[in-house]
Amino acid sequence: MTASEPKTAKPLDGWRVLVPRGGPWGDSVAASLRAQGAVPVVAPLINFAPTTDQGALDAALERLQAGEYDWLTITSATTVDVLFAHRVQIPRHTKVAAVGETTAAALHAVGYEVALVPELDNSAAGMAEQMIALESDARRVLSLRSEIAKPVLSVMLTEAGHDVDSVVAYRTVGVPVTERIRRDVENGRINAILITSGSVAQQVREQFPDIPDTTLLAAIGPRTAKDARKAGLPVSVVADKQTVDALIETVSKFTLPHAADEFAP
Repeated sequence: MTASEPKTAKPLDGWRVLVPRGGPWGDSVAASLRAQGAVPVVAPLINFAPTTDQGALDAALERLQAGEYDWLTITSATTVDVLFAHRVQIPRHTKVAAVGETTAAALHAVGYEVALVPELDNSAAGMAEQMIALESDARRVLSLRSEIAKPVLSVMLTEAGHDVDSVVAYRTVGVPVTERIRRDVENGRINAILITSGSVAQQVREQFPDIPDTTLLAAIGPRTAKDARKAGLPVSVVADKQTVDALIETVSKFTLPHAADEFAP
């Protein structure tokens, strides 16, 4: 590009977008936002801690590697991190079900094969419904989950006649943001906040009690939007797919809200 050529506008030019998780995930989302012209503000609101019953998890993973399960269900990318940290070898005959494309991508990234991703409903209920439709005979299932996850999947599978071990793989904990981030949210310098899970929604509600009406609250999918509204957040927009790419694309269709730059210190 020569000096006389105008700069090509990008969909999110001028936007400041809060990314609610750090680590490789946060770095990837920040890179995608920059590619669209936005300024990402990475401010981890949640982190993950070990389960309080490590013995139960270790025993379940031993059974898994010994080939005792027909299915392994994964409802978050964080569970994939737990499997990888424990260097778990999943037997070839054990089928892996992932709740959505993001979780499936995390599994593929560390070498695990995925047999099922819900086609229509990227939720625990949607995954259970599809598994029940596929399996007419009783199967043994290991369901690894967060401490705060509702037992929707295990209840539905059990009621359908399957033998389910529901085991906590990790805990979700809140992370306080800096005073500067809190001020930037409250004075409108953050134009959009990405709501990527019910846990994130809860932390947004607790840590930012005074979010301006001009701030776009963008939920990654219908299930997360429902959790966010239940937490008391006025969700502005919902991505039709539970992927980060779909979420960013949805935000990019909006006009930049008024940014309160005049309040910046």
